[in-house]
Parts: sequence; C-alpha cells; structure tokens
Amino acid sequence: MLEKRIRVMLVDDHAVVRSGLGAFMLAYDDLELVGEASSGERAIALCQQTQPDVVVMDLMMPGMDGATATRRIREKYPNTQVITLTSFKEQALVEGALQAGAIGYLLKDVTADDLASAIRSAAAGKPTLAPEAQMVLIASTRSPADRPGFDLTEREREVLALVVQGMNNNQIAERLVVSLSTAKFHVSSILSKLNAVTRAEAVSIALKNNLVK
Repeated sequence: MLEKRIRVMLVDDHAVVRSGLGAFMLAYDDLELVGEASSGERAIALCQQTQPDVVVMDLMMPGMDGATATRRIREKYPNTQVITLTSFKEQALVEGALQAGAIGYLLKDVTADDLASAIRSAAAGKPTLAPEAQMVLIASTRSPADRPGFDLTEREREVLALVVQGMNNNQIAERLVVSLSTAKFHVSSILSKLNAVTRAEAVSIALKNNLVK
C-alpha cells in the first residue's frame, strides 16, 4: 500500500519559477502538486480549495507579501505548514517569516533533493533553515544594537513602565518627583530610541520586546 502523498502548493509571482518547481516535484513519488498561486491573496483562497499539507511561499510579491500570507494561512489553516523559498537572507525578512509562522526558510539556490527533504520535514512538523538563515539568526542574538530599547537608560525604563501603565506626563512627573519638562524629555527620548511615533506605539514595542517588568 502506497503511503499518503504530501500535498504541496506553490506560491510565487513568477510563472517560470512555479513551472520549474512544479517540474521538480514530478521526480518525487511522495510529493503531489495540488495548486499554484501568483499572489498571497490567491494563496489564501486556494488553501481552502486544495487543503495542502505544505505551502512553498515566495516572500517578495506584489500586493500581499509572503510573510503576511504565511500568517493568514497559519491562522486559518493551522494544519498547513509553510516553507519560505526566497532569494533574500536579510535578518528582518528571516525573522519576519519565522514570526509569521513559517516552519522553514530556504534560498532559491537550494538543491531539488534538499527542497524535497524540507517539504517532508515540514509535513512532519520539523523545521528546516538554510545555513545562511541560521547564521543571520545567530548574528542577531549577538548584536544587541539590533534590539529595540537596547540603549534605554534605567531612568527611561522606569518612565517607560509608567507609560505602559497609562500615565500621562503630569502623572509621571509626580510619581518620580521630577519637573514636568524632565518627564517630557524622558518620554521624548524613549520615543526616539524606540523609533515610535506615538506613546501607544512605544507601549506596543515595550510589551512585544519585554522591555518592562
């Protein structure tokens, strides 16, 4: 009795790339191409129709990008795994794809056998990262300057904690027994260091990156 074949959907805005990937899959008896999409929006719609086990997703596409499509697919179809297949290895793209729920991150120069292995691993719930993606993630953990809030002073962290609690500048000044102008200065400095435009954005960044207790 034949084992169940892995249902795969390909997502790439370039028809030539989809054609090449589809041709490669013909060489593997355990892989079945069940759909192709040229955009993130189309990929989400096709998932409901084709019920793929694994989606091979490009990152850079017109309209909805691959990371957004990955997040939507993982939210709506949690049994479907997503592998990112891209030409780019920048830290922000690697982290964005993995945070969106991708279980694999591969570059487009990957060999056919390695891609097939990654698809099998994804179907089994096991991650696969290109060596370049692994190096990017390792480097990011060694570079605190890439982390939001790395340069906040202890006083600024105190102020940020009060901002998170919803206090305005007057309340912060009273709590810390400082002048209103000093409180405003600290808040302004915090927004600048976090690259935040509003207090609400600063609160979101603080909570996301565990900058306050």
